Amino acid sequence: MPWFAKPAMGLALAAAALPHAAHAAPLDPAAARGAIDAQLDKIYPALDALYKDIHQHPEVGFQETRTAALLAARMRQIGFTVTEHVGQTGVVAVYRNGDGPVVLVRTELDGLPLEEKTGLPYASHYQQTIDGKLTPTDHACGHDSHMAWWVGTAQTLLAMKDKWHGTLVFIGQPAEEKVGGAKAMLADGLFTRFPKPDYAFAAHVTPDVAGHVVIKQGAVSSAADAVVVTFHGLGAHGSMPDKGIDPIVMGAHFVDDVQTEISRQKDPQKFGVITVGAFNAGYAPNIIPDTAVLKLTLRSYDADVRQLLLDGVGTTARAVATMARASAPDVEHTEGTASVINDPALSAKLAGVLKTALGDSRVALVPVAMPGGTASEDYSEFVNAGVSQSVFFGVGGSDPAMLARLKAEGKPVPVNHSPFFAPQPEPAIRAGVETLVLAVLGVAGN
Repeated sequence: MPWFAKPAMGLALAAAALPHAAHAAPLDPAAARGAIDAQLDKIYPALDALYKDIHQHPEVGFQETRTAALLAARMRQIGFTVTEHVGQTGVVAVYRNGDGPVVLVRTELDGLPLEEKTGLPYASHYQQTIDGKLTPTDHACGHDSHMAWWVGTAQTLLAMKDKWHGTLVFIGQPAEEKVGGAKAMLADGLFTRFPKPDYAFAAHVTPDVAGHVVIKQGAVSSAADAVVVTFHGLGAHGSMPDKGIDPIVMGAHFVDDVQTEISRQKDPQKFGVITVGAFNAGYAPNIIPDTAVLKLTLRSYDADVRQLLLDGVGTTARAVATMARASAPDVEHTEGTASVINDPALSAKLAGVLKTALGDSRVALVPVAMPGGTASEDYSEFVNAGVSQSVFFGVGGSDPAMLARLKAEGKPVPVNHSPFFAPQPEPAIRAGVETLVLAVLGVAGN
């Protein structure tokens, strides 16, 4: 999901690289970048073919069987020990290269139930059965780019294995869009069946200039919680409202009243959003229905705000039902994930490495005090399961000429989840490989 705020690229890179851990000799970022790019020149045609294959065959959460098999086969060819079907359709690939830290590198596998409208020659025309209906699918979030640079990072690190020591754990995670795939892999023993990481890295393509890299210290994305509220009324004729209990009126009160959690209960200096995205009740104009079902998304950064919003939804729903003399509503927290938090010191260290390797103009470090993005990512589940140090990078994918043209025309830039989102494959994939390889070398280099 998209998560970095666009203005972040304008911020100056503020922090210098920190000293390496005791096990690592000083890294020469410029020399490392040269070796990475030389390897990319050799393998990029294959990565491009892989990217376009995946792009044309997007599979939604927990249905990524073709995608998972494709990546598993590629990682076996490279030399990794691969386990499939972790957390249903997840992939875990392990490579041991002597003593050193365990480093996790993650990609997502899933696409979106969306019809692509980019007009690209390799556009998706794929369909899957979703909820019993044949539905178009699209990698509109950019996970196809992530999978290509994930494989490229693995190949490049093995080609440079004399430059680092330790264990690589590359994971292909299903169902990120459902914010359920990370939990499924953890529940299936990800950190007990396989080496538990000391460091973890992931990256997401953004609508920023292709090849630009953003590292956000602290909160990167918001927590996301899905809540379903069901109000129970009493059906009656529309002309006799006094003979029933109207759940539509309860729902309407709730939609309005729950916003006081934002305006009157939450600290105004802290981020929090409550959005009612669906309100389903009734089917005829002259019938008061029995129930009204509302579906909400809650977004926040801080754990205390997250709990305030969850508690507030339940309290408000029950109060509305009491006022209507109705039975208690059902309030179901159907799914949720915490905010992604980047380790500030490691973020600064790797920003220094990347700045030295890629140049000042391509890298920005966003300080803790600046807000993160408002979209969400379940990568946080891996970090919160015990990874002590982690960084989640933003890698730009948009054509600079397109950005300039759209700005001149006063038109919006297609963003992640738009059917028109179309990152430039080569600069984005190359930048993703450079970023992730340099990150691994930054913590596991000789």
